[in-house]
Formats: sequence, structure tokens, C-alpha cells
Amino acid sequence: MHSRPRSIVIALIIFFSLAGPAAAHKVMVFAWVSGNTIHTESKFSGGRKVKAGKIEVFDPQGKLLLSGKTNEQGEFSFPIPQPSALKIVLDAGMGHRGEWTISRDEVVNAGPADPATPPADNTGDGKPVPAAAVQTAARAPATATGLSTEELQRVVEKALDRKLEPVYRMLAEAKEHKPTMTDVIGGIGYIIGLVGLAAYMQARRQRKS
Repeated sequence: MHSRPRSIVIALIIFFSLAGPAAAHKVMVFAWVSGNTIHTESKFSGGRKVKAGKIEVFDPQGKLLLSGKTNEQGEFSFPIPQPSALKIVLDAGMGHRGEWTISRDEVVNAGPADPATPPADNTGDGKPVPAAAVQTAARAPATATGLSTEELQRVVEKALDRKLEPVYRMLAEAKEHKPTMTDVIGGIGYIIGLVGLAAYMQARRQRKS
């Protein structure tokens, strides 16, 4: 009878020794859009990079668009396959999987800005531009494109918001982290461990008495 608490404690030790490594090897993948390219980075929960991890990209209907493997830095990049939402799935082996979804807005709105058109070298009739005209053009304000300073600032801020959106989402997901099955099982195991420890101590006291 007294051996039962001891068996519970031993079982709990075995359970946590097996559950610990599984929790430590949780994998994460996150992605962001830059120009016409999507960049991904994959790592384990401890910070170790996922090397040679399989990356698969799916469209909203679940169709596989492309696949590849992460490099030594846990990175994998690819050109935007189509203007739609994309689901990126990481398979790090041994059942370790992670997912990241890029919205259609991120894909569509992340195109590179058109390069500024350089000023013409002549007036269009083959005649050289007078020196006075060149000096006047050089003194022209940067807002000659039709954008005021405030409008230009809003454009820049909007572009930055698009670039930082994946970071915002990652922080929000970390803040709103919900308990996983491993967390729940770990909590139950912790409670059982306390009960088992109390029963074990009580059995020892009864044995001494």
C-alpha cells in the first residue's frame, strides 16, 4: 500500500522527462513581404534555427503552390506566386510543424515603389537647357511632385505600417497566447504531482509512527 505514492512519483518523473523535450522543440515560422519577395524565418522555441526544414506554400483553397527548404540560418525566400492570401507551413520533422498566414492585402500592397523619373536633359526640341533654368530646377522644393509635406509623411507612415505589420501580428499572437494541449497536460501533471507528493509524505509519517 505504501508503495503506491512512490509509484505515482516515479511515473510523474518519467512523464515530465518525456514531455519536457517535446515542449522545448516547438517550432515557429513567420514571414513578411518585401517588394516582390516573401521572406520566411523558422526557429525552435529555444531560438535555435531550423535547418533544412521543409517549407510549403498554399493558396486559400489549400492548393500547393511551391515548396523548398530552409538554409543554415533557418531562412527561405521566394517570389510572390500569386496575388492572394498565402499559408506557409513549416515541417521541421519528428511531427514539429508551424504555420504562418499572409493576408491578401499584405501581398497586393507590398509592391516596390516606382523609381523617380530623372529630369529631362533638354527641352524636347533638341536645344540645350539654359543655365538659369537648371538653377531654378535645382532650387525647386521636394514637394514639386504635388504632395505636401504632410501628405508625404502620411505616405511614408503607411508604407512603414505595411512593412511592420508582420511584427505587430507576431507580438499580438505572443501576447494573446492560448494554452496548448501540452500546457494543459503539464498543468494537470503538476497538480497530480503535488497530490502524489502529499500522499508520499503522509505515508512516510504513518510509517514512522
